[in-house]
Amino acid sequence: MYSIGDSAAGIKAPSTLGTFDMQARRGRWVVLYFYPKDNTSACTLEARDFSAARETFAAEGCDIVGVSRDSLRTHQGFCTRQELSIELVSDADETLCTAFDVIKPKVMYGKPCRGIVRSTFLINPEGVIVREWRKVKVPGHVEAVLAALREEKAA
Repeated sequence: MYSIGDSAAGIKAPSTLGTFDMQARRGRWVVLYFYPKDNTSACTLEARDFSAARETFAAEGCDIVGVSRDSLRTHQGFCTRQELSIELVSDADETLCTAFDVIKPKVMYGKPCRGIVRSTFLINPEGVIVREWRKVKVPGHVEAVLAALREEKAA
């Protein structure tokens, strides 16, 4: 299970841009955020917020990558419908979700199930996790992540 201080350099997964490979991102910061499901209200808002801030993050040398269990096909449709400019990773087999410990028991419509707890990780240019946010509330989150990125870069 990954946590602050761990190297995430070995991560590889299918994405809307081909293959997401942390090793290939060496030298860049990465915001890796996990969200429950494409085309749902809070997930759409979060993806739009990150997309709107993509150029600001890019100017700081940082890529934004969203992860859910949805298929690449669903991700591509989500990106097209919502005009998203960020990369989305498909974790259909829950490998990344399990490694980052974001899959938890939930209750939906009165029935127990397992689902992704909205979480974000900031990874430095060496591939080390330096910040994490768990049980994220969407409003103001992108701004908090950007502020943390700037703090980490200044340290």
